Amino acid sequence: MTFFIIIIILALIFDYINGFHDSANSIATIVSTKVLTPFQAVLWAAVFNFAAFFISKYLIGEFKIGNTIARSVNENFVTLEVIFSGLIAAIAWNLLTWWFGIPSSSSHTLLGGFMGAAIANAGVLNKGGVDVINYARVVPTFLFIFLAPVIGMVVAYIITVIIINICRKANPYKAESWFRRLQLLSSALFSLGHGGNDAQKVMGIIAAAMVAQGTISDVRDIPSWVPLACFTAIALGTLSGGWKIVKTMGTRITKVTPLEGVAAESAGAFTLFLTEHLGIPVSTTHTITGAIIGVGATKRLSAVRWGVTVNLMWAWILTIPVSAVFAAIVFYIVRLVS
Repeated sequence: MTFFIIIIILALIFDYINGFHDSANSIATIVSTKVLTPFQAVLWAAVFNFAAFFISKYLIGEFKIGNTIARSVNENFVTLEVIFSGLIAAIAWNLLTWWFGIPSSSSHTLLGGFMGAAIANAGVLNKGGVDVINYARVVPTFLFIFLAPVIGMVVAYIITVIIINICRKANPYKAESWFRRLQLLSSALFSLGHGGNDAQKVMGIIAAAMVAQGTISDVRDIPSWVPLACFTAIALGTLSGGWKIVKTMGTRITKVTPLEGVAAESAGAFTLFLTEHLGIPVSTTHTITGAIIGVGATKRLSAVRWGVTVNLMWAWILTIPVSAVFAAIVFYIVRLVS
């Protein structure tokens, strides 16, 4: 029972770090355009991260992404040791990338860690093979590593072009003032998408732990305190802010104006709401990065700092395999000392 409680605490710590690590996604553009101060921005984002709980529960009616994560691995290979190892690997990767200011995916490191530890467990049981991973749920997530930023980029490009053409004859000062106000709305929408997408992933891990412990018989029977705790943890993490990543997202990819901030955040929110409806866990980091690239490309391709972008993509590609390998190593260590 003590080990089970430790896992719950670790999951909520990961959720907190997820908010801390990914706060840049929600606030980078609104801070870089000076619409809000950094503290005002994280407070704004945190409020809407938590408000996403009510959207998911009462408007959507279910936590589809949480179910996807919980069922990404065959439950026959899920033990408390597997979940513990996956969480340790995910937390380590998140802290490492935060330290170097790399906006990697908290979603994919969690999924990679979970799968890596499960595969290691299957090897210990001499039952390795294709049955470890639920490919019907995992393959769409892998595809959206690339599709989410592309969707964000295309939608942001289209929104930016439409806005520019509509406002071509507008007074620049008045237009700037309106877009600064609109950016509050677009940032709030993106924060709702971020909270709804990312908090559910930790819910899925806790649900899997409860099934492994025997507390519940099915991941859909998760008690109500779990989503409340997860949405609270991510909101508190966002409130803490991750300033190194804010700098990367808000200034190093391309210079962003309030108009472009509205377009990027709206495109990111659209993508996150779409994928939540489909029950596909995606990276909010990948999504908003693609959207920022999309608005930058409307000016000229050279406005996007492609060297920075390529470095980010390498981090995205490496996240799942590195997390999986590290989780497998942690699992073997846990097996040796237990």
